[in-house]
Amino acid sequence: MSQAFGEGAYPATAAIPTGWRARVDPGGRLRRVRESGIAIVQIVVAAAGAYAFSLSVLGHPVPLLAATVTVSSLGLVRDARPRRVLETVLGMLLGILVSELLLLVTGSGWWQLAVALGLTLVFARFISPQASFAIAAAIQSLIVMIIPMTTGMPFTRLIDGIVGGVFALLVTALIPRSLRAVELRDARAVFRDTGSAAAALGQALRRGDRLRAERGLEKARALQPRVDAWRESLESGLAIARISPFLRRQRGELNRHARVLGGMDFATRNLRVVARRVVYLCDDGVARPVAADVLGEITRGAELIGRSLDDISLQPVARETLLAVAAHLDPRELLPGASLGDQNLIAAMRPLAVDLLVATGMPQADARAAVPRI
Repeated sequence: MSQAFGEGAYPATAAIPTGWRARVDPGGRLRRVRESGIAIVQIVVAAAGAYAFSLSVLGHPVPLLAATVTVSSLGLVRDARPRRVLETVLGMLLGILVSELLLLVTGSGWWQLAVALGLTLVFARFISPQASFAIAAAIQSLIVMIIPMTTGMPFTRLIDGIVGGVFALLVTALIPRSLRAVELRDARAVFRDTGSAAAALGQALRRGDRLRAERGLEKARALQPRVDAWRESLESGLAIARISPFLRRQRGELNRHARVLGGMDFATRNLRVVARRVVYLCDDGVARPVAADVLGEITRGAELIGRSLDDISLQPVARETLLAVAAHLDPRELLPGASLGDQNLIAAMRPLAVDLLVATGMPQADARAAVPRI
């Protein structure tokens, strides 16, 4: 297995506590700043623009909410989809509206603040499952209730909030957060950890080592958060690319990555099935080199898929590699006379190969037809 995909390709940092890593790795801090650069520019431009518009064009003397709504709705989170920004803006406008209505009807005071805050949190939790969404809406509600109006016109601050929301959506499209680097990093993490899990399982099969097999199973079970992180950054990138004229060229590449992600999601699930069978079989301490070789060839195909994210010319190479091993995934052909458990292990690798073939862009029906009928 090549080092680019195996356990030795990346430094082992899992055993170091996060706080200590931050202290000994100043490069991580610089990377955070670099990756947040566009988000910081978005927030600064949107907040300043919304404030200036409300102040100079609308004549509002203190357009505080025009600025705070942009900051709260854009944020520095990974999920920068326009839909999420819009949902957050609507939640905050709801908080502002509730407080403005209560001020008109009941005036200000401690119990009015409590009522406004309670209603805002109830409505926000009803609208969105995100706790941060409700808190952001509640903060806007509190600002309206606590800071006195500087003009006699009602709903001035609601207008400021709308201005802030409009500017937040504008900068999302005109100064887009290109999440390509984040998406590729998340994708590489999936392939890196998949290779690490498969390598541990392959070594367990070669040595009949149950402890190593259990380690491989642990690594396989830890893959789902990696896949979920990749999905989040990929979906955010696709959503931004759909509305931004500046990221239109990335749409095709991101859609291709989405197809790879779909296949890898199922492949990692099937790898966990394979891992459980390996743990069971290694209990007898018997080496199984044939099964280890088959898993190694499948893993090599997965490695090529991961490298094809950067170099599309490797996609057909990955497909041919997987087709070559898939054509021989007949348990009776590979392990004639072997126990049912050993043959079942080979049978469990068949869906894994099919899912990886789908990740290369092959239609599902063709991928299933690539493995022999049993």
